[in-house]
Amino acid sequence: MLTRSLPDGLGEELVSAARTAVGDELRSVTLFTDDDVEQVYLRGDLEADADLVGFAETERLGFRSRTDYRDNELGPYRFTIRVFDEGYLTRVIVDDRGVFVTTDPMARDRFDELATALRETLAGFEAERA
Repeated sequence: MLTRSLPDGLGEELVSAARTAVGDELRSVTLFTDDDVEQVYLRGDLEADADLVGFAETERLGFRSRTDYRDNELGPYRFTIRVFDEGYLTRVIVDDRGVFVTTDPMARDRFDELATALRETLAGFEAERA
C-alpha cells in the first residue's frame, strides 16, 4: 500500500543526508514500515513508474534479517546493498522503520558513508520521538 502517513520531516532529513553522502548519484529515497511505503524523493530525470510496493515487500525482509543475524561472528547487521546493472539499492533499518535509497553506479566505498548517514538520521529521529 502506498500512503502518505509517515512522520513529517523525516523524509526531508533522509534526502538531505543521502544527497550529502552521494551527491548527484542519488536517484530515489523511499521510507517504509511493516505496512506503509512512501517515496520521499525521485530525481527529476526519472519516471515515477517503479513498483514501490513490490520493492518495499522485498526490503521488509530486513526486519527479520536483523533478528536472524543477531549474535553472529560477523558483528551486528548494518545495511544491505543490492547491485543492479544500472545502479544500486541500499537498505537501512532502525527499529520499526526502514529506508531504501537507489543510486547510479558509484564507487562501492561510498556506501558505508551513505548507510551511516541514513542510520544516524533514522536513529536521531526515533530518539527525538521518545
